[in-house]
Amino acid sequence: MRLSHFALAILTVVLFGCAETARAPEANDTVSRSDGPRILAIGDSLMAWHGLTGQSIAHSVARDLQEPVRNKAVSGAHVIYRLPISGAMGMKIANQFDEGDWDWVVLTGGGNDLWLGCGCRRCERKLDKLISQDGRKGAIPGMLARIRQTGARIVYVGYLRSPGIGSGIDECRSEGDVLEGRIARLAAFADGVYFLSLKDLVPEGDRSYHGIDMIHPSVKATAEIGKRVAELIRQEDQKRD
Repeated sequence: MRLSHFALAILTVVLFGCAETARAPEANDTVSRSDGPRILAIGDSLMAWHGLTGQSIAHSVARDLQEPVRNKAVSGAHVIYRLPISGAMGMKIANQFDEGDWDWVVLTGGGNDLWLGCGCRRCERKLDKLISQDGRKGAIPGMLARIRQTGARIVYVGYLRSPGIGSGIDECRSEGDVLEGRIARLAAFADGVYFLSLKDLVPEGDRSYHGIDMIHPSVKATAEIGKRVAELIRQEDQKRD
């Protein structure tokens, strides 16, 4: 039996939760603006994972920068998503973005489009719909352009690699490399867009950066990814000071 759009939307909220503001335990609530966080995190499970325990990538960024980070990422979210109600509630990554006075948007996305959308096989058409070979056309450039129009700078975080030990996403390695290569190409010419690759994060044979499913990040991984994101933001902020 198929779920109605309404039921699917409710299920999305129940399973994946609502937006939260990640804060460092010792962080002062005062940041660069008086009305809330200046950093927004959106995306899929890479960004959402360990959110309920306060150990997501957003929490790691908040701890390292000592300022709050708003996290609206939803596990299972896609870049290309057609269902209107659940899409509006966050299953479409672009809809997680709240236009506002953000300095930075940290995001992930595209992995579910390949893994769940085409099984990481014969995904050429899906890849082209996500982002063209030159990085200038597709759903991802369109999403980033909308965010950049608000003045926010973007950190696009790549995906963890398999450590060479059985994982349900091993078959996605080559498609993932193509996707990230195109995003990196876009970031090379798009002002205010930075691609953060995680290709070098996981040592061969090291299971400690993945959860028990060997797909999602461990707490160790989210902490390390958050540090890398925070360092990039810190360096770019210092250039403007």
